[in-house]
Amino acid sequence: MPSRALAAPLHRHSREDEYSVVMEGRVGALLADEVVYGEPGDLIFKPRGEWHTFWNAGKEPARLLEIISLAGFERYFEELAEPPPRLSRDERVETIAAIAERYGLEMDFSSVPGLLEQYKLVFGPASAVRGGRQVQVLADYERPRSRIESSSGASWNRS
Repeated sequence: MPSRALAAPLHRHSREDEYSVVMEGRVGALLADEVVYGEPGDLIFKPRGEWHTFWNAGKEPARLLEIISLAGFERYFEELAEPPPRLSRDERVETIAAIAERYGLEMDFSSVPGLLEQYKLVFGPASAVRGGRQVQVLADYERPRSRIESSSGASWNRS
């Protein structure tokens, strides 16, 4: 992820838990009403049913290993990577929302402006490489247990 980049609008999965292992850089995550930060070796847990998002909280690029369990959600990303027809911003948002609905994913696109302002982030066209070609993915727009654990055993950091 580029420096200060928001990865996604606020969203929640109805069927899957999401785990982010920070490989490089510093990653921030909003988990329900808490903000946590992870550094290399940290695990950020985002349980199903909980609103969340994440971003690169540093000046350098960040890399994550994303694990989404149960299997099957990878097809969501495959559908997003299909070359889209020329669509307006609103049509793109509608298309993404329809794909998300098929996978039990709720997205709050209206959260983006507030997240950008509050955490001093950027959000825009996201590029992905699938099958050797670059494609445009998106443009414009009960309390769980401890959510971040360090490989060294340290507990999670709060803002």
